[in-house]
Amino acid sequence: MKAKELRAMSVAELEQKAKDLKKDLFFLRMQHATNQLDNPVKLAAVKKDIARIKTIIREKETAI
Repeated sequence: MKAKELRAMSVAELEQKAKDLKKDLFFLRMQHATNQLDNPVKLAAVKKDIARIKTIIREKETAI
């Protein structure tokens, strides 16, 4: 996701999105462990999205 799209979301929506991405990351790790993962680059992309969301949540918290 783009940071611009994420900044338009509320903190509650961002937290829910992060929770969903963490769940996706878990399943991707399971697929990777069982050699069923088609695209291993997806793991890194999901991790970066989670970090991007956490950064924007922190920016919003400090702006208040």
